Amino acid sequence: MMQGCEKPQFDPQPRRAPQVAYRAGEAAALLAEPGTLALFGFGAGAPASADPRYLPVALETFDAGAPLELWQVDAPVSCGRDGALRWSAGGGWLFVAIELDERGHGGPTATARLAYERLHRFVATRDEQHVQRVWNYLGAINQGEGDAERYKHFCDGRAAGMGDFFAEGFPAATAIGHHGDEHRLQVYLLACDQPGTRVENPRQVSAWRYPRQYGRTPPSFARAMTLPAQDVLAISGTAAVVGHASAHRDDLDAQLEETLVNLEALLASAGMAAGFDARSPLKAYVRHDADAARVHEFLQRRLPGVPLLLLHGDICRRELLVEIDGWRYAWSGA
Repeated sequence: MMQGCEKPQFDPQPRRAPQVAYRAGEAAALLAEPGTLALFGFGAGAPASADPRYLPVALETFDAGAPLELWQVDAPVSCGRDGALRWSAGGGWLFVAIELDERGHGGPTATARLAYERLHRFVATRDEQHVQRVWNYLGAINQGEGDAERYKHFCDGRAAGMGDFFAEGFPAATAIGHHGDEHRLQVYLLACDQPGTRVENPRQVSAWRYPRQYGRTPPSFARAMTLPAQDVLAISGTAAVVGHASAHRDDLDAQLEETLVNLEALLASAGMAAGFDARSPLKAYVRHDADAARVHEFLQRRLPGVPLLLLHGDICRRELLVEIDGWRYAWSGA
């Protein structure tokens, strides 16, 4: 147990979701704030910290003076390490992350399998066993052709490693390619001691039902998850996919428009009012750095006031130029 992290008390009340915000400041100061469950830096310039609640994400940001992403809960937080895992917990919520080097674990398929096996074993020991949201960041995601593509190897390994991890249904998830060391796999998750509600997009085929053309093993995620207190929608990586097909090849503006239509469809499917506001932080993953300014301008115009973090990342389908995920809060509180 890391010195300075308080031990939480069990509370059976409905779980108010973690508050997610993009914040400037020193990592140590943000980690010292009450209720900090997790903190993320981005890219090569991310600050260093040995705190288990902190994860330097391999994705580079396009934002000058890159902000940190902060998760906070209304409760004391405990934290620690378990081998390659780092974790923290408080208020009925659990953050767990793992980083592995494929060169030490038999390549991309075996490494993804190992990551999910270890996450499964750890979460199974906790009260917070209902996984709500998962993020997967891997290098060179589109390298290779057909079934030899690295993303497809990752999907094979993930499915082999999860076992009955998601027996109650798949969580919301994102899988993005980073431009760092191609052998570096990062997976982290948010779990709760109460179940959420899975949300699908009626405009899209559910990912786990994709036809064989997308690989031996279909992706394993829900399009979104309404968190247990029904106050937040956790939105999976969302792109210009209609049915199961990618739309608007090589047309960035059209892909952005289609992505926004899919985001609104998710809100409607979850029973939420349309639109995003200043309390609904989003990430936009942009394939080509030359497109970043255009994506930023488009989203600032279409989603005014919405906190936006622009990251340089490859989408799991090479014809897709941009993907968006994030959080939609259904209430306005402090």
